[in-house]
Amino acid sequence: MKALLIIPTYNEIKNIGRIIPAALGQAPELEILVMDDNSPDGTAAEVARIMESEPRVHLISRPGKMGLGSAYVSGFKYALANGYDYILEMDADFSHNPNDIPRLLEAARKYDLVIGSRYCQGVNIVNWPFKRLLISYFASKYVRAITGMPVKDPTGGFKCFNRRVLEAINLDRILSDGYAFQIEMNFRAWVKGFRVHEVPIVFTERIDGVSKMSRRIVWEAVWMVWRLQIMKLLGKIK
Repeated sequence: MKALLIIPTYNEIKNIGRIIPAALGQAPELEILVMDDNSPDGTAAEVARIMESEPRVHLISRPGKMGLGSAYVSGFKYALANGYDYILEMDADFSHNPNDIPRLLEAARKYDLVIGSRYCQGVNIVNWPFKRLLISYFASKYVRAITGMPVKDPTGGFKCFNRRVLEAINLDRILSDGYAFQIEMNFRAWVKGFRVHEVPIVFTERIDGVSKMSRRIVWEAVWMVWRLQIMKLLGKIK
């Protein structure tokens, strides 16, 4: 079994040197691909330094800040081209606990898409402002109500795909880029009949670095769910 963990980065110099060994230590079959958007703080240079002594680490440096969705799409294409069986997503800032990686990989042996869920067993978020927590929680309910998708944490970014899911989705037709990207990938997998499963995780707000959340990203997610549902009804997603 070959597994690839994709970590998108932009100015994560304070975290990347710690998250890579923490993740690699979870499974001997795991490799890491860092997708860096030309971080001015030297994140890519730090990854390149790690690569000198760690063959399981790979790096794709992009020319500028091109967005989360396109970073993952490029990473997915790399994974498929290089024969990985399982492809994971995780943030670089320790908001996702590397210790949960084996649980996602284990569940992925039975399911096609496994989501590390903040909401499948109550609310498991640490150190978020109450307003942001409410927005996230009710956004998840909003997505579920509009799309009918039985996923309690559709915007979560800690997940594991079986390669057959990514092979079945036309990655060149992905519409969204921010947190809506997570919704869209889940939706497309679910519409195609793949088995989606959530495992509970505890999400912890980042300690170092700056959140990439913006108002534009939020509004993209608000409108994207309607677009996806309309496309499904018109038979453009199937």
